[in-house]
Amino acid sequence: MKYISHESGNLVLSDTRKPQLKNHEVLVKVAAIGVNRADCMQRQGKYPAPKGDSPILGLECAGTVVELGNEVDKSWLDKRIFTLCAGGAYSEYVAVDAKQLMELPDDVTMVEGAAISEVYLTAFGALFELGKLQHGQTALIHAGASGVGGAAIQMAKSAGATVVITAGSDEKCQHAKSLGADHTINYKNTDFVDYMQSHNLTANVIVDPVAGSYLNKNAQVAAMDCQIIMLAFLDGRFAEVDFAALLRKRISFHASTLRNRSIDFKRQLRDDLVERFYNDIASKNYDFNVYKTLPWTQAQEAHAILERNENAGKVVLLIE
Repeated sequence: MKYISHESGNLVLSDTRKPQLKNHEVLVKVAAIGVNRADCMQRQGKYPAPKGDSPILGLECAGTVVELGNEVDKSWLDKRIFTLCAGGAYSEYVAVDAKQLMELPDDVTMVEGAAISEVYLTAFGALFELGKLQHGQTALIHAGASGVGGAAIQMAKSAGATVVITAGSDEKCQHAKSLGADHTINYKNTDFVDYMQSHNLTANVIVDPVAGSYLNKNAQVAAMDCQIIMLAFLDGRFAEVDFAALLRKRISFHASTLRNRSIDFKRQLRDDLVERFYNDIASKNYDFNVYKTLPWTQAQEAHAILERNENAGKVVLLIE
């Protein structure tokens, strides 16, 4: 099969063998691939695949099941699916744990399907599994125009929450507003602490891929018993923390990643998302937030778009 190699930091088409299936896996013929910052970091040598995962890039895809492991329900054969992958999605074929598959509805395209799994599962885990977001509460979502941000906005609104986001341009703020955000803050010209305090807003749940200097600022706008979920550290890995502010508001701080979770954790997260939000996904009640679709031969440009922080939403690679 063809796959995209990332040796020496360059993304080029190469050849390799199709993956060998384990009993619990299916073979997916890949149609479209969601591009994530983790892929860029892995290409740069900063985020190696966990032990046992495919060394090939790619954490999510949409495609068609073409082969089944011995323990897999036969009904999955020939079905259109979208799914997380334990690496390997930048390929014509990828082996996937069958219990993480989600059926792709007929009127959802492969491109849209490829833009769902990683961001919706990440946002769902942050907002609801860790954040315990409830109807009537307020969610503060940093990087609100990102793929995870777009998913978080729409699920939080479905749950009856007020949504505040930060983003780096007026265009990205407008994009987030079009997805349902109630308050949008361009952090380039407005301090989010000043904005929230002047609008009498406090956050019950904060989803934060920025970290660094944002930790103390988050504490300033946190409600009592706020849950802060850190997904990355775009502002840097070190910060000086005012622990008194955390204690005063009984703030809970969670550092969360999805890629290195156990297979059982990912299965349960998938089941919980399907139970609560699959009908909204299947009914296309959500905008799947695709910023740009490129042929997979242009994977290098797809990574460059993310690294320039250009995108408002997901970049998807289409296998021609």
